[in-house]
Amino acid sequence: MRTILFSSRQYDVDTFTEANAAHGYELHFQESPLDTETAILAHGYDVVCPFVNDNVDAATLERLQAGGTRMIALRSAGFNHVDLAAAERLGMPVARVPAYSPYAVAEHAVGLILALNRRLPRAVARTREGDFSLHGLLGFDLHGKTVGVIGTGIIGRVFGRIMAGFGMQVLAYDPGPHADELIALGARYVPLDTLLAESDIVSLHCPLLPDTYHLINRAALAKMKRGAMLINTGRGGLVEANALIGALKDGQLGHLGLDVYEEEGGIFFEDHSNLPLQDDVLARLLMFPNVIVTAHQAFFTREAMTEIAQTTLANIAAWQAGTPRNVVQAG
Repeated sequence: MRTILFSSRQYDVDTFTEANAAHGYELHFQESPLDTETAILAHGYDVVCPFVNDNVDAATLERLQAGGTRMIALRSAGFNHVDLAAAERLGMPVARVPAYSPYAVAEHAVGLILALNRRLPRAVARTREGDFSLHGLLGFDLHGKTVGVIGTGIIGRVFGRIMAGFGMQVLAYDPGPHADELIALGARYVPLDTLLAESDIVSLHCPLLPDTYHLINRAALAKMKRGAMLINTGRGGLVEANALIGALKDGQLGHLGLDVYEEEGGIFFEDHSNLPLQDDVLARLLMFPNVIVTAHQAFFTREAMTEIAQTTLANIAAWQAGTPRNVVQAG
């Protein structure tokens, strides 16, 4: 089974090569992202394995099919970068990795909260310059505060449990089934507007779907408690990036932690340190002292990378055996 992995890095080579010992597939690692232009590189490969910021639109899928590709094996949980209707029309199943390490993402969200609250980046930079004063570093106790969890799937539930462990009141919002384990810890499911108004910290853990696109926009930010903290380790499109600048400038938003960004394609996962940053909104966000942006690394732990590789290859094996699993359906 010939498989090509786009947007691959050395860590992909290491984890997939190790996991492939149980399958023996022919793997090719391509650093270029997948789009309509690079799809030609997949000619002759049965399976194409894109990453989260690859462009798997209808035109790309058509070129892949013309080159012999029969399956799309995502190495991510998200699938908003794939035209599922086009894939279905072309007879190309799309399988994903529904869960790798929920702890990785949830713990990263907690790390952003602690770093923002206690001004850790500023504190570290200051002491390295010999400044051991405490001015400007005042934080707040998490204990007794309220955290709002938007999306209580696997990651949201893990995050909620951690926050409950800090002694925080947990508010939850999810249009789907409520999580009994969070309710048992004292969490309350409330309408979204109530969660925004009452939470000191709001953390996003929902998928990017048409009805969650720009879930956090200017109107939603205005409903939040003044000076609250917003954390997004979900998908960039959940937050209207342009709306963040004004909310930060007038103090409505007190802290912002982003591991994902609406226009991260072409920026994240690459080294641009020797080039001017071309995204004006991101450049402005990085100038705020109460903002931390990490480059879509919440998933990036040894355990998660191993699970991603093993699940992706197992999805290919299941499809090859005629018993496909983890297939995403259009609509």
